[in-house]
Amino acid sequence: MIKGIFETHINVSDYKKSAEFYEKLLNIIPLYEDAERKLKFYWVGQPGEAMLGIRENYPSSLVQRQHFAFRVDLNDISSAKDYLTSLNIETTNFFGESADNLLVFPFMPAVSIYFEDPDGHSIEFIAMLDDQPKPELEIMPWKEWETLCCRE
Repeated sequence: MIKGIFETHINVSDYKKSAEFYEKLLNIIPLYEDAERKLKFYWVGQPGEAMLGIRENYPSSLVQRQHFAFRVDLNDISSAKDYLTSLNIETTNFFGESADNLLVFPFMPAVSIYFEDPDGHSIEFIAMLDDQPKPELEIMPWKEWETLCCRE
């Protein structure tokens, strides 16, 4: 029955500041805003595919850090660091180290880059790799994965 995750909502401390942040990201399309309730909805990717909602101080004024990931194409993951840097957004890898050293999650396998929104929510751009999963391996540098898969 379930085909995927359609909608994610996050609590933010200032919905206008958060809206400004999310609207800088590619393929985040404003959908609906209710200024009285201090909320805004976005299409993520193509309209009707997935939705992100931001709402100020809801359900409470305590904003707790959350994590979510946007799926990206593999050919875009390499340019993601430069793109985010051009927006003055700091990037890291999974371990909080320099995004110059992106990491692969062998159990999937996928490669990703991390950054935060104005409230410190952990956001990830993640790209699936076409290789067979290797769950017996630990998280490793992308370059090492490429060598292991005979591409470097």
